[in-house]
Amino acid sequence: MNFTRNHFELFGLPTAYALDRDRLDAAYRELQNTVHPDRFAAQPEAEQRVAMQWATQVNEAYRTLRDPVSRGVYLLRLQGIDALDASNTKMAPAFLMQQMEWREAIDAARVDQSIEALDALTDELRSAHRRIEAELASLIDTAKDFAAASEAVRQLRFMDKLIAELGDVYEELEA
Repeated sequence: MNFTRNHFELFGLPTAYALDRDRLDAAYRELQNTVHPDRFAAQPEAEQRVAMQWATQVNEAYRTLRDPVSRGVYLLRLQGIDALDASNTKMAPAFLMQQMEWREAIDAARVDQSIEALDALTDELRSAHRRIEAELASLIDTAKDFAAASEAVRQLRFMDKLIAELGDVYEELEA
């Protein structure tokens, strides 16, 4: 196996944001079966170490490609762009306003102890997340607009944090 291949090459997938999850999952299972350290338990220590390195690389590649934000960050890194660079915080004003509205809606649902409001907000956030993912696929795969793709990745990351915060509020209200 070749340690210099990128994550997409490792799984035999096209280097693109749009991803066939079934193909990724199948390729992961096949590779994991091939390089799993247990298969090398009777081999010399050097071969066991290499198998462990391979298993680690396969697991890391799979986690990266499976997650929409990590996949976007990785693809942009392949283009020499650090999408999560701390000095690059630019976001569209409309998204910033929407972000504030979502935070206010979370706070209101918490205060009102409204599961129904949280459910509606969860649906809205997941829908927005899917929309940004589709936009990101278009920006990276078709338009090759990596600057705009960087902003979309940051938006997705923010959306993930908001969705996680909603989960925390659910737990608070159920307790």
